[in-house]
Amino acid sequence: MTTEFKCIEGWSRVVNWGGVRLADFLTENHLGRKPSGEWYPYVSLSTPDGEYYVGLDIASVLHPQTLLCDSMNGEPLPANHGGPLRLVIAVKYGIKNIKWLSRIRFQNDLPADYWAERGYDWYAGL
Repeated sequence: MTTEFKCIEGWSRVVNWGGVRLADFLTENHLGRKPSGEWYPYVSLSTPDGEYYVGLDIASVLHPQTLLCDSMNGEPLPANHGGPLRLVIAVKYGIKNIKWLSRIRFQNDLPADYWAERGYDWYAGL
């Protein structure tokens, strides 16, 4: 998928991402649903050390342009861009596109968000 990656600071770049749709991954692995069958309303994602974390609403998670990416511009995703695995969510600013994704947690309550705690909008949508 080719997208324009937009930073909240005002710059942008066109990038070709490779990976799988997060919605497909969740559906195929039976993840993210309550026992009743409905989706949890929120998702928390974090890095392996837990030092960086983002929160998303389920509509953004299930958006067809939300990807789990392992490649960039036709090459394996380099570590400085989040390799081996990162989230790319075209409908959000870069602060929601978490690098070094390690943990995905589903919840009923609005999850903590690193940049929202520092004064940025929790949704950070385009």
